Amino acid sequence: MIGHCFRCGADLPGPRPVVCDACGYEAYNNARPTASLLVVDDANRVLLLKRARAPQAGLWETPGGFCDGWEEPAGTALREGREELGVDVVLGPFVGMYIGDYEFQGELFPVLDCFWLARLPDGATIVLDPAESAEARWFPLEDPPPLAFNTMARAVHDAVLARRGNSLSSW
Repeated sequence: MIGHCFRCGADLPGPRPVVCDACGYEAYNNARPTASLLVVDDANRVLLLKRARAPQAGLWETPGGFCDGWEEPAGTALREGREELGVDVVLGPFVGMYIGDYEFQGELFPVLDCFWLARLPDGATIVLDPAESAEARWFPLEDPPPLAFNTMARAVHDAVLARRGNSLSSW
């Protein structure tokens, strides 16, 4: 996508990264940060949500979403837990961050997906946002279904390896 200059509105001479010929503004295609949760339980299962909307509607995903401007990713992870699960999750260790892509409104852009392990508090009742998720289900952490985005599969894989190596075994 070439697009227009954010500063002056002129057509950009090429894809990002690019410098606007009209005003000199430097336009980049930086990754947008997200935060996601690998909600696990004592049975070594992960809680996944079935996407209710595009992109990837009908596929399974981890709870999470985009960081708001100047929002710390860990804060985003907690907020997304409240928004998508209706629960104040207990945030655990950081799993990792991964570059991926996300298609929205006909544009494919890079994302920087950050993942944390998390747990549901005792007695929690999940309340899904039907605009976001059609279903919640527990799956074996070591054998999840196909996931909506490759960064999710990579994070689950790394969490499995870390738990086997005992660096995340208490989670």
